[in-house]
Amino acid sequence: MLRLRNSILSHLLSTSAASTVWPLHQHLSAAAAAVSPRPSFAVEKYLIDTCGLTRAQALKAATKIPHVNCPSKPDAVLAFLAGLGLSSADVAAVVARDPKFLCAGVERTLDPVVLGLNGLGISRSEVARLVSLAPERFRSRCIVSKLQYYLPLFGSTERLLRALNHSSNLLSSSLEKVVKPNVAFLEECGLGACDIASLCGCARWILATKPEHVRAMATRAEAVGVPRGSGMFRQAMQAVAFLSGKEIAIKVEQLKNMLKWSDAEVGIAVRKAPMVLVRSNDALERKSEFFISEVGLEPGYIAHRPALLSYSLEGRIKPRYYVLKFLKVKGLLHQDRDYYNTVMISEKFFMARFICPHKKAAPHLAEDYAAACRGEMPTRFRFT
Repeated sequence: MLRLRNSILSHLLSTSAASTVWPLHQHLSAAAAAVSPRPSFAVEKYLIDTCGLTRAQALKAATKIPHVNCPSKPDAVLAFLAGLGLSSADVAAVVARDPKFLCAGVERTLDPVVLGLNGLGISRSEVARLVSLAPERFRSRCIVSKLQYYLPLFGSTERLLRALNHSSNLLSSSLEKVVKPNVAFLEECGLGACDIASLCGCARWILATKPEHVRAMATRAEAVGVPRGSGMFRQAMQAVAFLSGKEIAIKVEQLKNMLKWSDAEVGIAVRKAPMVLVRSNDALERKSEFFISEVGLEPGYIAHRPALLSYSLEGRIKPRYYVLKFLKVKGLLHQDRDYYNTVMISEKFFMARFICPHKKAAPHLAEDYAAACRGEMPTRFRFT
């Protein structure tokens, strides 16, 4: 009898608990559903569908912006880029290169940067190019002060943008610790703003590299016989920018062998035209062979006029020689002409002096000369 009472009591208690807990569970579940967050923002899908990235680009870019959980800020950035005139392809390129650009504050950062750049005289289209060239730098306000420094140095926005196209490190390097010391040193070496900008076009890293590296370049330039302050020092710096001291010594020996120069003649040639150090051996050897064997120039003559080695063998050196020789054979050249001067003068003056005066006596000369400049040897250039 006692066992039966306990069984009934246990059943009643369990029934009562169930009837009490179940409504409570329903209320808690309903409340949880009411405060549950919206579905998570699909960054990868946004990058593909809205920004125009490929799936591979989106997968890579998404890892850089894992904290983005809604489209409001990215949408504002895309509207900003569209307002600058960037095409869909340009926008995709910017986002692929710098996904964090989507997180930049438009009102706090991007708009003030545009206003600051406009104040420097940089047009809206040029600002758009700058965004494409260096998006990661554009989302920092310090870009305005850096461009304010660079513009007078490069002389124009176009030149500056060309430099940035090859080396955006100019915007990441410290002005005070790196760039300004390098500029000051180059100015001490006699280089003006135009020279420095030109040097940057060849050795694009020069302003952004450590100052000791620039000083080492100057030492190598002096070692090849070009003193600081001379008119050829910029070219000497350009020539040695990618050559070590050992490589320069090897090149000097090669020049002596190829052009049959003495030590003194190599020194003269390099001082007059430092870029001879970076001419290809194959081109130098072919020009040397033509000058010495065909034209009959002495090695010393070439050493004192090394600019001859800078011109195209097929496009300028040979065609002009053929014209002179043709005129001489035909008796149309009444006095010997210095070969160096005929190579150095502009195309306009060469035509006026050696082609046009002979239209009647040699009606096909202009046509044959043009063919020779294209690398074709005209059959009418006969010298026997």
